Amino acid sequence: MVRSWYELPEYVRLRRVNGLRLSPDGTRLVAPVSGIAPDSKSFRGALWEIDVLPETEGGRAPRRLTRSAKGEGGVGFLPDGSVLFTSGRPGPETKAEDRAGASLWLLPADGGEARQVASRPGGIGSFTVARDSGLVALTCDTLPRSTDEEADQEARKAREEAGVTAILHETLPVRSWDSDIGPDHPRHLVAEPPADDESRLGDPRDLTPDAGTALLGAGAALTPDGSLLITEWRVPVGRGSQRSDIVAIDTATGERRTLASDPDHEFSGPLVSPDGRHVLLSRDFEGDYDGEPRDETVWLVDLATGRGRDLLPGHELWPRDLAWAADSGAVFVAADENGRRPVFRIDLADGAVTRLTGDHGAYSSLNPSPDGRYVYALRDAWDAPHAPVRLAADAADGRPEYLRTPGSELTMPGTLTEIETTADDGTRVRAWLVLPEEASAESPSPLMLWVHGGPYMSFNGWSWRWNPWLLAARGYAVLLPDPALSTGYGQDMLRRAWGRWGPRTFADVMAITDAAEAREDVDAERTAMMGGSFGGYMANWIAGHTDRFRAIVSHASLWGLDGFSGTTDHPPVWEHEFGTPLDRPERYTLNSPHLHADKIRTPMLVIHGDKDYRVPISEGLRLWRDLLLHEVDAKFLYFPDENHWILSPGNARIWYETVFAFLDHHVHGKEWNRPGLL
Repeated sequence: MVRSWYELPEYVRLRRVNGLRLSPDGTRLVAPVSGIAPDSKSFRGALWEIDVLPETEGGRAPRRLTRSAKGEGGVGFLPDGSVLFTSGRPGPETKAEDRAGASLWLLPADGGEARQVASRPGGIGSFTVARDSGLVALTCDTLPRSTDEEADQEARKAREEAGVTAILHETLPVRSWDSDIGPDHPRHLVAEPPADDESRLGDPRDLTPDAGTALLGAGAALTPDGSLLITEWRVPVGRGSQRSDIVAIDTATGERRTLASDPDHEFSGPLVSPDGRHVLLSRDFEGDYDGEPRDETVWLVDLATGRGRDLLPGHELWPRDLAWAADSGAVFVAADENGRRPVFRIDLADGAVTRLTGDHGAYSSLNPSPDGRYVYALRDAWDAPHAPVRLAADAADGRPEYLRTPGSELTMPGTLTEIETTADDGTRVRAWLVLPEEASAESPSPLMLWVHGGPYMSFNGWSWRWNPWLLAARGYAVLLPDPALSTGYGQDMLRRAWGRWGPRTFADVMAITDAAEAREDVDAERTAMMGGSFGGYMANWIAGHTDRFRAIVSHASLWGLDGFSGTTDHPPVWEHEFGTPLDRPERYTLNSPHLHADKIRTPMLVIHGDKDYRVPISEGLRLWRDLLLHEVDAKFLYFPDENHWILSPGNARIWYETVFAFLDHHVHGKEWNRPGLL
């Protein structure tokens, strides 16, 4: 029997397109694509080539380029068309004791076998290539005081032989998402491209031996001629906080100068223009406790003078992805807008902003073609996973042309529609509603409310982790709202709940839930709610403020905000909005779900991973204990080796199986059926 893709064993086996990169000459697209490993215990990446022509114009089927036990990722091109990528596969001369992280590999433009061209004791985290000269910049974790590769290797060996795993921290952050920071830290190195078909990169030059923690998470770009490396540079600003500036580093001398710095803003994601004259940046305002909320815009810096300007003055778009036009006269931006993520073109000469896509898709991985005619991108939506498309670069509200994809083309087990309502303060609140095929007035479907994470994001595109169609295939209608704090609706949507996460967002979510329940094809008597991260926070808040739902699932959730503020991996960002519990306790008192534990009556499923450093496991443990103290019908699904997301195929399956069993029990009144492997 053929099983549908939304059956869990088949779902975890679907191929997933994770990025897109166009070659400098515009003739090849290469995408990292992940799929389940042969042992079914992990996902593994491989590189695929995608034809730049749609099938209607003779586009060929995608072709797999790489295979290895460790997988591949991180795509780039040398000027001759050779593909560079990172992989954890061992090189031909790699000793077992020297294997650490990924190395850099090269796949010749005309095919043939890939070969290793660079490796480092701490692995290679990322890389970028100068378009014209082929100079390669590597980001590599290096131990303090290590002056070269040999010294770094010796220092690592000494720590291992001495049995030392300790890390001495002198600044924040200490952890990030699911990883410890240190004892090694990133540095930028540059190396000449291979001299011939058999050689490796040239000897690397360390441009940032004094970086310390300044390059944590830093993005970098090279000018086309390779003379300058443009990178983020973290600067201490007191009270354990740092600010991200942008610096330019001379690749010949290592001389560094600041390009963009502002005490009120963070800069990130540098992209150098094809003519080498300007740098494109994301500029982020983290918000002011007593003033404006977070804001983000596109910032243009002149490389020669350092002068910068806002490319979106007066606009309230929330940019997510940026790219340069080939002639350096325009910039392409994918930005959240009204539950979508369309592509816009900003013309630098007159500042005109043109929307290029008119559908409900969410676009990413923008790749303008060198002839200026097209933008290649990935498109996804709640009714379609990520797939490569071609867009006209000069047509307003155009339609995407689909390329042949190495990913999974799926038929949805239901329909996607859009609903909206008016909140109590007069604000429009909208949502996507996923309906199962059988939903009708005669057979209304039970409702599942999902609240997104962030909170500064939008429920505007496909998610492999939180996929509503798996529930729709089991008869549920799934509501995906964008309440207060959601991006793509202007700054007023953020102002409404700035520092007031609980009360304001709760009112919006209840208003749109009322609108969904008023439909004839939705059963208002059988409802449930779930969310993760900020959505988990809202799950906990909702549990303490209404008993309208039959069940609530709270994943990776904030519970006691006072404890969370000091244990999350990046507290300074949080404190722009909430302050600290000692200095400004008011917002903690106003917004903390744990203060309403005594009012919870709804059965709850608590889910948390022990390696979650964004919302530490202490939040899940404290929530679970408080529910038991108040005799709430609750269960705790604990993952000792997972993080903020549940990433391994087996654990992802058991996550869904437990959620389904919990809902069957409480929404449908079935006998509790514990998943077999738990």
